[in-house]
Amino acid sequence: QVQLVESGGGLVQPGGSLRLSCAAAGRIFSIYDMGWYRQAPGKQREFVAIISQDGSTNHADSVKGRFTISRDNAKNTVYLQMNTLKPEDTAVYYCNINGDGMAYWGKGTLVTVSS
Repeated sequence: QVQLVESGGGLVQPGGSLRLSCAAAGRIFSIYDMGWYRQAPGKQREFVAIISQDGSTNHADSVKGRFTISRDNAKNTVYLQMNTLKPEDTAVYYCNINGDGMAYWGKGTLVTVSS
């Protein structure tokens, strides 16, 4: 019954910025953590960033200093601010929310970084 609605993907030039959003549509009583993963064409899915219930964050080394994950608990929404985008950031980005003992995944939003 719970679905994650992602938005914010698109085409951007190298050095540009995008902000991804992922909102949970449906009832989640208690959210443990929220995260972002990405999968480039022909490559394995990789971890991007995660934010825990207490606000602690971890970012993949490849995006540290450029990407920032955040959350709005009142809206059950997780964000990923992406700055100084590089061509290697091109991928389908998936949000993940763990709550009520379950893992929920979005359908993905495509980010293309190209000149």
